Amino acid sequence: LSVVSVSFEDGMDIYFARQLVGERLQEARDQIPAGFGEPQMGPISTGMGLVLYYYLDDTTGTYDLTELRAIQDWLIKTQLQTVPGVTEVLGIGGYEKQYQVVVDPDALLRFGVSLDQVIGSIEANNLNVGAQFIEKNHEEFVVRSLGLASGLEDLESIVLKTVHGRPVFLADVARVTTGGAIRRGVQTRNGVGEVVAGMVVKLFGSNSSTVIRSVEEKLDQINRTLPAGVRLVPYYEQKSIVAAAVATVTGALVQGVALVVLVLILFMGGWRPALAVIVSLPFSILFAMIVLWRLGISANLMSLGGLAIAIGMMVDGTIVMIENLEQRLRTGPAGGGRAAVLAAAGEVARPVFFSVAIVAAVFVPLMTLSGVEGKTFRPLAIAVAASMAGSLVFALTLAPLLGDVLLKRGGGSSGRDPLLVRTLLAVYRPAGRILVARPVFALILAGAVLAAGVLVYPRLGSEFTPRLQEGTILVELTRAPSISLEESVRTNLIVERRLLEVPEVREVVSRIGRGEVGAHAHPVNSGEILVLLHPRDRWRRGLDQTAIEDSIRAKLGNVPGARYRLSQPIEITVDELLEGVRSQLAVKLFGEDLQVLRESADDIAAVLERVPGAVDVQVDQVSGAPQLQITIDRQSLARYGVNVADVQQLIHAAVGGEEVGNIYEGIRKVPILVRYREEARNSAAAIGALVVTAPDGALVPLAELATIEEVVGSRQIMRENNQRFIAVNCNVSGRDIGGFVAEARERLEQEVQLPAGYWTEWAGQFKLQQRANARFMVVVPVTLAAITLMLVTGLGSWRSSLLIMINIPLALVGGLVALHLAGLNLSVPASVGFIALFGIALGNGMVFVTRADQLMADGRTPGEAALEGACSRLRPVLMTAVTTALGLLPLLFASGTGSEVQRPLAVVVTGGLVSSTLLTLLVLPALMPWFAAGRKAGADQSGGSAGATASM
Repeated sequence: LSVVSVSFEDGMDIYFARQLVGERLQEARDQIPAGFGEPQMGPISTGMGLVLYYYLDDTTGTYDLTELRAIQDWLIKTQLQTVPGVTEVLGIGGYEKQYQVVVDPDALLRFGVSLDQVIGSIEANNLNVGAQFIEKNHEEFVVRSLGLASGLEDLESIVLKTVHGRPVFLADVARVTTGGAIRRGVQTRNGVGEVVAGMVVKLFGSNSSTVIRSVEEKLDQINRTLPAGVRLVPYYEQKSIVAAAVATVTGALVQGVALVVLVLILFMGGWRPALAVIVSLPFSILFAMIVLWRLGISANLMSLGGLAIAIGMMVDGTIVMIENLEQRLRTGPAGGGRAAVLAAAGEVARPVFFSVAIVAAVFVPLMTLSGVEGKTFRPLAIAVAASMAGSLVFALTLAPLLGDVLLKRGGGSSGRDPLLVRTLLAVYRPAGRILVARPVFALILAGAVLAAGVLVYPRLGSEFTPRLQEGTILVELTRAPSISLEESVRTNLIVERRLLEVPEVREVVSRIGRGEVGAHAHPVNSGEILVLLHPRDRWRRGLDQTAIEDSIRAKLGNVPGARYRLSQPIEITVDELLEGVRSQLAVKLFGEDLQVLRESADDIAAVLERVPGAVDVQVDQVSGAPQLQITIDRQSLARYGVNVADVQQLIHAAVGGEEVGNIYEGIRKVPILVRYREEARNSAAAIGALVVTAPDGALVPLAELATIEEVVGSRQIMRENNQRFIAVNCNVSGRDIGGFVAEARERLEQEVQLPAGYWTEWAGQFKLQQRANARFMVVVPVTLAAITLMLVTGLGSWRSSLLIMINIPLALVGGLVALHLAGLNLSVPASVGFIALFGIALGNGMVFVTRADQLMADGRTPGEAALEGACSRLRPVLMTAVTTALGLLPLLFASGTGSEVQRPLAVVVTGGLVSSTLLTLLVLPALMPWFAAGRKAGADQSGGSAGATASM
């Protein structure tokens, strides 16, 4: 079997791509020698298209594997393929039924019949023909001649020749029976024995959840039509992990809303102003949902995660609007009326717009990410940007209206700030006064924070993304290339029984080799064991999936004659799709000679095994497959006048078998296979005794025409971009991938010397990480430039803008320290978190600076404006920070499926919020007089005017 994978640029139309491949395939067909199968494209699906696995359970034990396979192929498969969105159903396990003509070579000699005559006679005696029609009584009668064989008796009665008037029947030279076809794959379960199974492949572009739901409905219908005692049992479906991930993030979303509501009530001091802010949450979420729907983005881990991340930020603009409105109504003349509401809204409209717009804008560059990181995080970025846009619409339109309705009637206006705010001001005002008077203390504080960041950063590891714990483990078992299918099954059953000894394991189902050619093209020495776990509440206390994997490794130990590697169903599929390897990391060694490749790969594997953190190190098997090689002697052929084709046809049909037609059993098509009996083809001596008939009638043993010897050949040959390569696969446990690769590279350079013309490339998640980092090197400067431009435009002062920008490095330090304390690595989700911090930190800075600018425009000194501005904006600064942090809190402590990917982002934003908020309130007021000292009076007036408009 040969498999060719063709990768196209992202976004290319799949049907146009298939058309291009089809045109090239047509050219290739003309160059493929006769005797090889017809090349064909796979189904219109993706590597993630295997959405549901099932097996047949015979509770009565009355059906054998051949009958169960017939049920799978002709009853289940035909119905599942009619489900919208299903492009293919693949079967594996059991035996496909065949009519087998088991030829006795001695009988052929006795009756003077050749194998070619047997094949030709069967083909000539198994066909129908049409003969147009005849007219009778003004009607047309279609003429059909029925000559198809209908069973064993028809086959046995086929006449091969006549000797002295006596016919020689097929039954005279062969035993005609039914049996199972040659198979290259088996399915086993729970260490007991074989089962018949199937896999459902969804159509490219169809929604997985919709297809799975439709398939499940069809399965219920099929189960009602199956024979008594037989039922179809789904054992793995992608919907489970999708549902678990969505449930995790949905739970975090609900909890985040609850926490944000609680904080709003505490800070606003009454239910009326709090209600005006709370209403912005459902409005913003629904606004984002509409945008996601229009863009064709489903509700998934990342899109819903984006909403969960933005929960606390959605209320920021409305908080500022309502807080300013409440202050205006509290301090202004009684019964200020609608004019006061409009004036209060006008004061903060511009800064609200720019602060919220900046937060949304920082996520826009993330939408330019390409490849895996783009497909993964683009929905998150769009969800955050859309929800922030919705919150902006609410803050500028509906928030003043709600404030007018709610606040002027009950006010929320006792004339005093809420108790919590008064308590915080009592603590903050003396500290702020000291720092404004002695800004050197603020500089020392900022310097200490930056120093902490400098110390922490080198200690952080790096990776592409944290490993998503799917809740299902995949054990990939590789045995010796020479192993038989039966021995593979025996070894697999032993491993299954060991796996079931782990308390968290609920069920084990294995696929050995391949069934129908489709999603998997594995040889018989390769098996995938799907380890299904109990629900998390039944796991031993304190265990996570990584700990369970360690338990599995300990339980398996050393499997005699086999090596294993642990992964997950979706993880291994993604790894293989991206880089053609089935592990987290791989070293691809390129070169020409397979022997040199193998030896050098073994040297690389030996080095990798000694690097701390390396587990499941394996070298691709490229050799070790025993062959019985028949080398034809052309001189001997010439002596007997025999053609090479005559010898090859004999070997092909007698040893391998040849299909010579079909018998139709209703809608079932059962092939007819002609093959020598086993004793005449199961050894080198038996094959050497095969008789070739020369043109003059002489009977010549094959051993006189060819040399037959046992050799060791290649198991597989892999190429990438027309270059031969071998991969050394490796998983990493207990450390970051970036640090592992750095150490491994250094050791390989020192300890492994490659011959000239041979080179290595790192593949897997490390390569994705490097590509994402290169993309961020472009995205981050563009983001900073964009928000700087927005700041200068919104504030009208480059000095104020520069003061606010100081908040960015201080916020980043908080994120770095939080990652270090949480034991997490720098990753793409963490990088997304840092980008989000840009907008959040700048929004905090704008709240303070715009108020201080207004106070200076009103005639206050820079020191007075800094202190008073910080005190008057303590509540909105803390509210926006605390609501954002508490909105992320459920993601920090979530433990369900998918939480691993969201946690680094939440940790970074939360840690950055702590540092940026403290420094906004402590460092920026102290530095404000310095940045204001250089202003000229005219500039101050101009800037003050702008600041008054932009007051928050």
